Amino acid sequence: MHVLDRPVWESLATRHAALSEGGPLARRYVRDVNLFASPRDDSAEALDALAELVKPGEHVYVLQVPEIVVPEALRAAKTALGVQMVATRPVQRESGSETILPLGDADAPEMLALAQLTQPGPFLARTHMMGHFIGIRIDGRLAAMAGERMHVPGHTELSGVCTHPDFRGRGLARRLSATVCAGIEARGETPFLHAWKDNHSAIALYEKLGFRWRTDVNVAVLERAVASG
Repeated sequence: MHVLDRPVWESLATRHAALSEGGPLARRYVRDVNLFASPRDDSAEALDALAELVKPGEHVYVLQVPEIVVPEALRAAKTALGVQMVATRPVQRESGSETILPLGDADAPEMLALAQLTQPGPFLARTHMMGHFIGIRIDGRLAAMAGERMHVPGHTELSGVCTHPDFRGRGLARRLSATVCAGIEARGETPFLHAWKDNHSAIALYEKLGFRWRTDVNVAVLERAVASG
């Protein structure tokens, strides 16, 4: 199995172990960092361990290439198909008049508000702790941002790419994405990303940056099943 086939598990079990909870069979991100969780494999023991990490009223996201097996104690509230893309050539930085700034704890409330407005994917109060994030401010407002999410051996995921509706059409997302990818490549790693399979505009943007489709990925939102009877 390729290291990117279960990117959530590979990230939780290695570079992001300090941001996770669980054990050798299943892990999830701590609740204010992200909603992703993963079993180590599809064994009954690993699936049971995943279910134990989901409390009543909670939900988690599972993302992987193999078909998702839902633990008996959980149910799939939503399923969807995405694509996984990998950079196949060095991503070139792009110039612009706006200054690119590092984003951190002080920017977290604005980052969360921008993500909630634009919905680039699960983004919580401390999602910015998953990697390096950068942004562009225009007239003091956070106009756009991009950053890193999953850290798999040899690879880092480009994620959190979003632009406020008031500032779209200026190429900000493309410029920030290219800058994040250049930083990943400078560490000797390969950028990769995920997008919804029907998000044709995003896929086209990433293709222009040098990303190519590697595989489709399965995504499921899992929650604890309601006991019958």
